[in-house]
Amino acid sequence: MVCDARMFYCVRCGREISKEMNYCPYCGAPQRGFKRSEYEVSSDDLIKRIKELIHKGNVTRIIVRSEKDETLLEIPVTVGLIGALLAPWVAALGVIAALVTRCKIIVEERE
Repeated sequence: MVCDARMFYCVRCGREISKEMNYCPYCGAPQRGFKRSEYEVSSDDLIKRIKELIHKGNVTRIIVRSEKDETLLEIPVTVGLIGALLAPWVAALGVIAALVTRCKIIVEERE
């Protein structure tokens, strides 16, 4: 698992932006109050890592991207996302894990 603290992304459009920006130059969304981090994981650790991030508590959205930077899945994480609501996402993650060897997890958190 690798976290690259130099990479920041817009909370709305997902494009890479500078850490110092208050607004996204592409879509105009305000950037304060949110933090985005990127992790690289193998497909074997994908589901385990997603579950850890959801249980962390302050995560608002999780984006899973392929090695080619294609968005494979976006999970809107809300306070009530547990149990039966989590099951379809885990099934989709299982399919993604079977298709790719490595992927990126982009985590959007409230500061």
